[in-house]
Parts: sequence; structure tokens; C-alpha cells
Amino acid sequence: MKKDISMKGVPFRTNTKITWCPGCPDHMILESLRRAFVSLEKQGFKKENFVNVSGIGCHGKIFDYLNTSSFYGLHGRPIPAAIGIKFGNPNFKVVVSAGDGDTYSEGMEHFIHACRFNPDITLLVHDNQSFSLTTGQPSPTSQLTFKSKSQPLGVVSSPINPLMIALSAGASFVARCNARDLDHTQEIIEKAIKHKGFAYVEIIQDCIIFNVEINNRDYMMYKIPEKDRSLKDAMQLAQEYDYNLGKGKIPLGIFYKKEKKTLEENWPQLQDLKKKGIGWSDLKR
Repeated sequence: MKKDISMKGVPFRTNTKITWCPGCPDHMILESLRRAFVSLEKQGFKKENFVNVSGIGCHGKIFDYLNTSSFYGLHGRPIPAAIGIKFGNPNFKVVVSAGDGDTYSEGMEHFIHACRFNPDITLLVHDNQSFSLTTGQPSPTSQLTFKSKSQPLGVVSSPINPLMIALSAGASFVARCNARDLDHTQEIIEKAIKHKGFAYVEIIQDCIIFNVEINNRDYMMYKIPEKDRSLKDAMQLAQEYDYNLGKGKIPLGIFYKKEKKTLEENWPQLQDLKKKGIGWSDLKR
């Protein structure tokens, strides 16, 4: 956890100097998430109940810039850390910031089981289709033919479709947005945090240094209306983009949303803590 060091006049921001590359869309994701927290606080959510959990990668620096309770996880392990925090106090609104390499490579098993178990947490995946912090190695969503120092002949394995994986594994909220659209990203993040259950949001972003050939896809993107969709219809939408260059359109918005029993609701002890508005550490010993 970090100290409460706030940037004067900017709610939910610390005074820590931002070290992301100038122009990186992570700046925009930070601002969208900050605005979402500000909006939710105005709606009655308590600031002290927001917890940000980060993995390892460029996205992970968001830990330093958000003035909330935070936890820096291991590479690929922010999801189980977030679930542990939620179990420690079910009243917390836990938001995970993770990357495509972080989530879909080292952390794939945690991602799938979180979709299955439906813990009441929010996962925001910053997806630039490369391991950019470690100088641009391919990630599981990197496009075919992408060349890097580690794969100079180019990627030969087809990229995964994480939205299809999430839907197939039983995620109760699946959405996608564009980092450059601050208002839409804020809106999706707010709805994800309000959702009761595991809310997964893929945030498409460019990397201005590595895998630049996948950049500038805005012309491929379009927004889908928010409505109740069957799982079949959601999967059909998710298949429109296959993460390769110039292949298909990229739908943005909420693909699927369904209320179902959360992981915490299986534990009467956690429900008792939630009703009392406390965590385990608040119990008298």
C-alpha cells in the first residue's frame, strides 16, 4: 500500500511524476479511470473502498499515479491478489489494471478461472499486442508476421481472441473500448465497476515504440448499442476482430452482461462482513 500523496486540485491523482512515454495511451487510460472514480464517488461510492491492483508491465505504473489504496502484484498474478483483497474485505471495489502479456500469457489460468468463479472485481486489460515494457516481444494477442528481437522471422502462431475466451469461460460482463476515446472508456469502466460480478474490459491501445504496425485502428472501430444479448450473439460480435492487420471490424462497447451469483456470495462469512460494512481486520479478537 502507498501513502496518501495527492496532486493538489486533481482528485484521485498523486503528485508522482509520470514516466510513461509522451503520447502513450496509458495516459488516457489513467485519466479515464480517474474520472470514473471521481464520478462514482459523487454517486455515493466511498473513496476508501476503492483498491487498484496492478501487474507488471507499462500499465503497472498506474499504481503510482492513482491516489487510492493500491497493491503491486507479480507478473501475471494481479487477479488472484485482487480476489484475495476482496475476500479480506468484500466491501472493497477492487479494480485490476493489467496488460495483454500479463493477463493472457503468465496469467491466463487466473483469467479463465476468474471468469468461471465470478468474483466481484473489475479487470481492465491494456492491450497493445506486445510486451512493451521489456522492449516489444510478442504477446498472445500479437498479430501474425509481427517481427521483434525475440522473433526476427515473425510471429507464426495465430493470436488468441480473449473476448471469446472470457465468454466461453463464463464471464458475466465483457466489454471493449478504445483508449483514445476518454468519455466512452470512462463510461464503460464505471459500468464495469458497478456490475456485480467479474467485469472484464479490454482497452485497445497503441504502443508508440513497439509493434507500431498495429497502430491507428480507429477506422476499423465502431460502437455497438448497449442491450441484452444472448451469449451466442455476443460471441458472434467478438469474432469480428481476429487481432490481425486489417482483418474485420472492431466492435466497441458492452458485448455481454448477466447477473449471476458471485464467488463471495457462496461464503456466508463474507456476506456477514458485507452486511456489517467491515473486513476481517475490523473484527474484535
